[in-house]
Amino acid sequence: MRLIRPTAEVTDSSGAARRPGSGRAVALLVLVALGALIPLLGPSAALHGTGEAAAPGVGGIGLLRAVLFAAVSVPLGELFAHRLARRLPGVPPERPRSWAPFATAAGFVAALALASVVSAGNLIPHRLDQIDVGGLYGSSDGKLALLEVNGFLLAALCAFSRRPAAQVWPLAAVVVAEALRAHPTTEQSPLAGSGLTLVHLTCAALWTGGLLHTLRLLRLWRGDPAGAALLALYARVAAVLLAAITATGVCSSLRRMPSATILDQLTTTAYGRTLLAKVILVAAVALLALWARIRLGRAADPLTACAPARAEVVALGTVVAVSGLLTALPVPIRWS
Repeated sequence: MRLIRPTAEVTDSSGAARRPGSGRAVALLVLVALGALIPLLGPSAALHGTGEAAAPGVGGIGLLRAVLFAAVSVPLGELFAHRLARRLPGVPPERPRSWAPFATAAGFVAALALASVVSAGNLIPHRLDQIDVGGLYGSSDGKLALLEVNGFLLAALCAFSRRPAAQVWPLAAVVVAEALRAHPTTEQSPLAGSGLTLVHLTCAALWTGGLLHTLRLLRLWRGDPAGAALLALYARVAAVLLAAITATGVCSSLRRMPSATILDQLTTTAYGRTLLAKVILVAAVALLALWARIRLGRAADPLTACAPARAEVVALGTVVAVSGLLTALPVPIRWS
């Protein structure tokens, strides 16, 4: 007797046919909704008892920045994973449908909303006459906001074109603009801080988006040995990315919270509490990555490493949401 594995659809106990991918789609929507709650509901918990005052609309701004970070990570991760795949011999030609057009379109909307906030004097505009588009050209924050809007627009056009690899340049401009925005000229050594943020954001985008697309490729190439080879190659590069993310994150934290006060600020300031939550999440991601790498090297079937790698993607999505919240909270800058 021969058993045939269903591939197109599954019939449940009631006799109704359902597609196996529908459960994954629902789970993805639930995870996205839960991730959106972190920047929306997180400010009140982070600010409780600190005596700090948050800017108006901090939850919405945190959510928009989380969308912006994700919109950079997805297309850059796709390009990164495809570049790794080209280095391997005998790779199947099949590629999953690109998510870059949808991600860059979402990034454009988020950047446009953030630019409207900047044009209204960093306040949430409630009427169209409160948005001063021309005023964006009169400040550095406004020019950087416009650069991000135009960068996502060009990236979306490239993603829909026959040369999607060209979107790397406008996306790089968005990352540079975000790094400069995070360190205004009033800060001590702003270029040094922007350089650290630039490396941190780039490595984080490649790590997060690269792992997501690598798993999509593995699912498409199910059973092909090239999948395990690609996952192993990504794991080696991801170790370097994690080291760079850790080093730049520590240096950036010490610049904003000097070593003499950092332990106190991690529990008494909203920025410190959120940063501590991010550190714990990144540590959990690192453990999941280590677990996946161990299974990749020891298991009889290397693709069993996909299970912890999928959990790693979910945890990284949570890190992106927390990072969006972190950028919207008041920064306790105390120079020594």
